Amino acid sequence: MTVDINNCQDSIEIDPEFEEFMENCILTGLKAEGISIPVEVSILLVDDNHIRELNKTYRGIDAPTDVLSFPMLEFESDDGKREITDVMNDAEKDGDTVILGDIVISVERALNQAREYNHSFLREMGFLLIHGLLHLLGYDHMDEGERLEMRQKEESILKMLNLTRDGQ
Repeated sequence: MTVDINNCQDSIEIDPEFEEFMENCILTGLKAEGISIPVEVSILLVDDNHIRELNKTYRGIDAPTDVLSFPMLEFESDDGKREITDVMNDAEKDGDTVILGDIVISVERALNQAREYNHSFLREMGFLLIHGLLHLLGYDHMDEGERLEMRQKEESILKMLNLTRDGQ
């Protein structure tokens, strides 16, 4: 697994220990989803102004957000259900690394949300990383059923990371 971390903000210092934390969040999320083949994920840490520009450009929303995901793969089948297994099985046979995509996080917004929700910055970053990763894996929250499924997966993975609301 390759996690490429690019820090383009100065709200907090990103040290090797924090990079290891982010890599562990991604690895744990992949394991929880049963993905064991080589994958690559890029994480871009930005401020509110940067993510606002990305949000405006790619989603038409002129406002900052906490996390954006840019998947490299499409997982839709004819019936609208995600089909990640075919892509992963083909990559495993070929010995290829699957480039899942990019996760962009506003560290500025994560710091504010951690205070607002009264939990740690690590818990907030863990949540945003897992949320972004699940989007890269084809999950979405466009309707209530999808939202509930995604939230359950997020909470389950955060529990595996010991990043519960009361624990961290």
